[in-house]
Amino acid sequence: MSRAQGYRRPRALSSLREHLRDTFWFAPTAAMVLTFVLWVGAYDADAAIMRLLQDTENYAEVTELIRLVDDAKTVITTVSSAMMTFIGVVFSISLVAVQMASGQFTPRVVRIFVRSRITKLTFAVFLATFTLSLLVLTSFDSETDPRLVTTVPFLQSFLTLLMVTLSLFLFIAYVNSTLRLMRVGHVVDRITGEALGVVHKMPRGDVGGLSLGRETARIGYSGQGGVLRDVNIARLVRAARRHGVVLRLIPRIGDFVVPGTPLLAVHGGEKAPSSGSLRYTVSVGVERTFHQDLGFGLRQLSDIALRALSPAVNDPTTAVQCLDRIVQLLTALADRPLGAVAHRDGRGEVRLVQDVPDWADLVDLSFAEIRLFAVGSPQVTRRIVAGLNDLLQLAPEDRREPLLRHRELLAQAVALAVPEAAERTFALEPDRQGIG
Repeated sequence: MSRAQGYRRPRALSSLREHLRDTFWFAPTAAMVLTFVLWVGAYDADAAIMRLLQDTENYAEVTELIRLVDDAKTVITTVSSAMMTFIGVVFSISLVAVQMASGQFTPRVVRIFVRSRITKLTFAVFLATFTLSLLVLTSFDSETDPRLVTTVPFLQSFLTLLMVTLSLFLFIAYVNSTLRLMRVGHVVDRITGEALGVVHKMPRGDVGGLSLGRETARIGYSGQGGVLRDVNIARLVRAARRHGVVLRLIPRIGDFVVPGTPLLAVHGGEKAPSSGSLRYTVSVGVERTFHQDLGFGLRQLSDIALRALSPAVNDPTTAVQCLDRIVQLLTALADRPLGAVAHRDGRGEVRLVQDVPDWADLVDLSFAEIRLFAVGSPQVTRRIVAGLNDLLQLAPEDRREPLLRHRELLAQAVALAVPEAAERTFALEPDRQGIG
C-alpha cells in the first residue's frame, strides 16, 4: 500500500529517541562514559608504545617523549582546574538567558533550549574534557629513568589538547546559538520547523469511510495523572494485530488524563488485548511535547503572540511574526486529512486509529485568542485578514467556513471597538506585513 493511501510503518524506537531529546542528562553521561573508554584505549596504546621503545632500547626517544609530556602536563593541570569553573560560569549565564527568554516569549520555549543539540554537545564536550584531563593526570609516572618508566601519556595528552581545542570552538558556536535563541524570529522558526516535522510524519490516509466494526471493550488508563505526551504506535499496532482487533485512541495527544480515564476503545475481535501487551504504550508527563502533538506548535506560537499583545509588552510586530508562521503551518495542513489518522501494520491493515484535531479546531487555535486581543492593533488585524484571505484561496471548499467565520468575527470586533469608519477600513485592509 502506498504512503498516499495512509500506510506508514511505525518505528519502535521513535518514542524513546524523542524522550531522550527532552532530557539533558543523557548526552553528558554518554560522553563521560565514552571518554573513559577512549582513555582506556589511549592508555593501553601509550603502554604498548613504551614497551616497544624499551624492547628496542630506544631510550633517547623515551627521554624525548618524557620531556614533551612534561611540558603538556602543565597545560593539562591548568585545564583540569579551570574547566569546571568555566562550565559553571557559562551555564549560569545560560540559565539567566533561558529565564529572560521564558519571560519574554512563553515558558514553553524552555524546551527549545533543553532540546538544543549544540547546547547538549557543548556541555557534553566540556565535561568530557574535564574527565579526560583528570584521568590523564593519573597516568603520569614519577619515574624519570627511561628504562623503568612503565607508560608515558603521549597519546593521552594529545587527545586532551585536542578536546580543549574542540571545546573552544564549541563554546563559540554555543554562544552564537544561545544568542540566536533569544531572538524571537529564530524562536518562532524553530517552533515552526518542529511543528512541520510532526505534520510531515502524519499518515495521509483518509479514515472517514473506514469501518472499525463494533466496539467490544474499553481500556482505561492506569497510572499517574498528567498530560498524554505520546503513544508507542509500534507496540499498539503489534498488540492489535496479534488479537485481530482495531484499537482507537480516545483522548488526543496533549489531553490531561487521570487514572480511570477511558484510553483505548477495542473494535472487532473476541478478546481485548491484555494489560501486559499494552504496557509502556502510553507516555504521560507534566507538559506537552512535539513528538505526536499536532497542535502544540500552534499553541506555542499563539502563546508568544498573546504575550506580545499584552499591555505590559505591547509588541505587535512579534505577533505578526507569529501569524506569519501560523499561516505557514495551516497552509501545510490545508489539504491533509484531519480529525483522525490511521496506523497500519506490515500488511497494510488498519490497527490503530488516533484522534487528532480537525481543521476547525486548528483554525480556532490559531486565530481565536489572537483575534480577541488584536482589536486595538491595526498592524495585527491587517495581518490576520491577509492570512485568512490567503488560506481561503488555498483551502478546499469544505474548509472555508471556519476561515470565513473568523474573518467576520474580526470585522464585528473592530466595528465595536473602533468608531471611526476610516480607521475601521484601515484596520481591516489585508496586509501581509501588518503595516508594511
